[in-house]
Amino acid sequence: MEIALLIISILLIVIVLLQSNKASDAGQIITGGNEALFQNQKERGFELLISRLTFILGVLFFVISFILFVK
Repeated sequence: MEIALLIISILLIVIVLLQSNKASDAGQIITGGNEALFQNQKERGFELLISRLTFILGVLFFVISFILFVK
């Protein structure tokens, strides 16, 4: 079970690093440089896949960590 947690942790780190840089967009709120920040933009293709994988791996990480804690 610990090996599965380690693999999921590494995959989660890699998937998060592959995501588009949304932090720089959020940082432009202060300077007012991004008018499209609050527009509703849907993720498509690769971004949608990365977002879903991030969510799934995060849930798996939480569940396995909880199981190991309760053991």
